[in-house]
Amino acid sequence: MAPVKEASGMTLAQLYDLSGKVAVVTGGAKGIGQGIARRLAEAGASVLVVDIDAEGAQATAAGIADGGGTASSAVADLSTADGASAAVSTAVERYGRIDILVNNAGIYPMTPCLDLSEEVWDRTLDLNLKGLFFASQAAARAMSSAGHGGSIVNIASVDAFKPIGNLVHYDASKGGVVMLTKSLAKELGPIGIRVNAIAPGAIATAGTEASIPPDLPADALAMMEQLNNAMPLRRGGEPDDIARVTVFLASPAAEYMTGSTVVVDGGMLQI
Repeated sequence: MAPVKEASGMTLAQLYDLSGKVAVVTGGAKGIGQGIARRLAEAGASVLVVDIDAEGAQATAAGIADGGGTASSAVADLSTADGASAAVSTAVERYGRIDILVNNAGIYPMTPCLDLSEEVWDRTLDLNLKGLFFASQAAARAMSSAGHGGSIVNIASVDAFKPIGNLVHYDASKGGVVMLTKSLAKELGPIGIRVNAIAPGAIATAGTEASIPPDLPADALAMMEQLNNAMPLRRGGEPDDIARVTVFLASPAAEYMTGSTVVVDGGMLQI
C-alpha cells in the first residue's frame, strides 16, 4: 500500500504546488485540455500533452515551455487500448514517472438519435469511455509499480445528469465516465490513487462550435440559445474554469476527495 501524505500543516501555496509531479493530459491540443495543461505546468508539474493532432499538441507544449514551464507532446490514438496505454508509457519514459492523469480527450458530434449510425456510436464510446479506462489502468499500474499514489481526473459532462438532446451517444459515454470514476476510486483508493471527475457545462471552445452540424434542427438550436440566456451566472464557461478545478483535484488540497464528480457549469443544471 502506498503511503498517504497528510496535507495538514501545509501552507496554501504548498497545497497547490505540483513541483516534481508528472502529468499527462489527453486531448491537450486545444480547448479544455490545453487550458488544463497550461495550469498544471504553472503549478509546477512537468506535462505531457497527448493528442491525435500532432501539430496542436506540439504548439501547446511549446507555449508552456515558452512561458517557463516543462512540457512535451506525444501523438496517440486514445480510442484504442494500445494508444491509451502508450500515452502513459511515453510519460514514464521521458520523465521517469507519472503522478497525474487527466482524461480529457473526447468527441461530441451532435446527431439526432434516429439518425445515429453505428460508426458514430462506436467512435464516440471508444474515445470517451474505453480509451479513458485503459489510460487510467495504465497510469494506475505505473503508479502502483513505482510504489506511490497519484491522482486521476476524468472530464465528464453535465450531460451525464441532464441531456440536452441530439447527443444520446455522448450522454451515454459521459454517464459511463461518472460511474467508472466511482468504480476506479473504490478499487484504487487503498493503494493511494485518487480518482475524481469534473462535469463541465457549456464551455466555449473551437471544438464545441465545430461539433454543431449546420443542418441541426431549428428547435435544438433554439433550445441551446435559451439555455445560454438562462444561465444563473449569465455567462458561458471558459476552458480555464475547468483547468483551475483540475489543479485543485490533482493537488494535495483535495487529498480527501475520491469518487466525486464536481459540477462546473455556471448553474446550468439549475435551469
